[in-house]
Amino acid sequence: MARENFGSRTTAIMAMAGSAIGLGNIWRFPYMVGQNGGAAFILVYIVSAILLCIPIFLSESIIGKRTQLSTFGAMEKLAPGSGWKWMGFLTVFTPLIILSYYSVVGGWSIEYFIKSLGFAFSDPAVSRTEHSAIFGGFITSTWKPLLWHTVFMLLNALLVVFGVQKGIEKFTKVTTPVLFVLMVVIMIYSLSLPGARAGVDYLLKPDFSKLTGSAMLSAMGQAFFSLSLGVGCILTYASYLKKDENVLSTGLFTAGFDLFFALIAGFAIMPAVFAAGIEPGAGPGLIFETLPYIFSSMGQSAPVVSGIVAIVFFITILFAALTSSISMLETGVAYLVDERKMGRVKATVILFAGCWLLGVLCSLSFGPLRDVQLPGGTIFDFCDKLTSNFLMTFGSLLFVLFVGWKMKKADVRDEFTNGGSLKANSRLFGFFYFLVRWVAPIAIIVIFASNLFL
Repeated sequence: MARENFGSRTTAIMAMAGSAIGLGNIWRFPYMVGQNGGAAFILVYIVSAILLCIPIFLSESIIGKRTQLSTFGAMEKLAPGSGWKWMGFLTVFTPLIILSYYSVVGGWSIEYFIKSLGFAFSDPAVSRTEHSAIFGGFITSTWKPLLWHTVFMLLNALLVVFGVQKGIEKFTKVTTPVLFVLMVVIMIYSLSLPGARAGVDYLLKPDFSKLTGSAMLSAMGQAFFSLSLGVGCILTYASYLKKDENVLSTGLFTAGFDLFFALIAGFAIMPAVFAAGIEPGAGPGLIFETLPYIFSSMGQSAPVVSGIVAIVFFITILFAALTSSISMLETGVAYLVDERKMGRVKATVILFAGCWLLGVLCSLSFGPLRDVQLPGGTIFDFCDKLTSNFLMTFGSLLFVLFVGWKMKKADVRDEFTNGGSLKANSRLFGFFYFLVRWVAPIAIIVIFASNLFL
């Protein structure tokens, strides 16, 4: 069976950008900014995205595009008979773990989207404490979170089972632009609120006294977490690129879209947080606890407007979660289709079942299984910390080491420049290769060591 390709460069960029843009941008980025000093954190984040993330992204893209295979097969083809193929297996395994707990949070977004449709966040009489209690009561219950976890996983399976062009491409080429439009609408509304200027200043005026070593490491970690690096998703999507595709321009556009979207999310959320007089370092509960309270407080003067904004916000969360999660499922499906010669439907069903089951345990870890403690905390916490702090970092390190030190330099140059036909890429190759061989590995090792020992 002929391997599918993305239909065009635009749809490839939309798919890759959709893979990168997810809960990491809307949920994680704003509260990380709030906890780490605002604008100074953002500056480190931007520099890290340019000098660290783009080389990793391009390394994955070069491997995927050159081999036209999933992660396991790609490493075996480029380094036959070596142990590098097990790196490919690691990057099949990691995104499936991420998907398992990610789908739990995706299920929460479905619940809150449905609540927003009923204007549940337009009552100014509901206090912030009550919103926190509502969220806590929901996630610690048994059946409702499991229902939405199941629905979210089914949506992923439905999109992936239709294949690259009929499923993933059709979905992402529509939803990725819509995500930008919806987030811009929320940003404009947020910036119009009385007191929003303090939030803008917080994001634009650096206070380097708040930029600790820990904050800098967090900014670096957030930069490549945001782009879904080190887990094989980018490699898998790059394997669907046409052979004449320009990996540099695709990578720059994707990273640019991801960075731009994260900044929009910051300007959509932080001004509203300051307008409501809430501490910016509210933490991971910012979306599901703090923002519903902000919408409610806005409802005192304009309940219909605040209700509509809440609907727009939570549908954005849901779309962003889906565009990322389908790339995680596709990474595993591509492995089973390429290496095990399995049909796409059968591969999707098998991985759906495995991810769903682990996701059940993650969901129940907030309620009936809360007393089951693993290294790092609950089952959910363990999966999150294992993948975010170690497996993603380790995978990123292996990718840049493979491209920078294992692959033949001539082969890397050939893929980067399309056989020398891309003159601009040829001029930039030396800088890229230096970043891949030296800067990216050292930076990743520092992040990995800090996660391990600090």
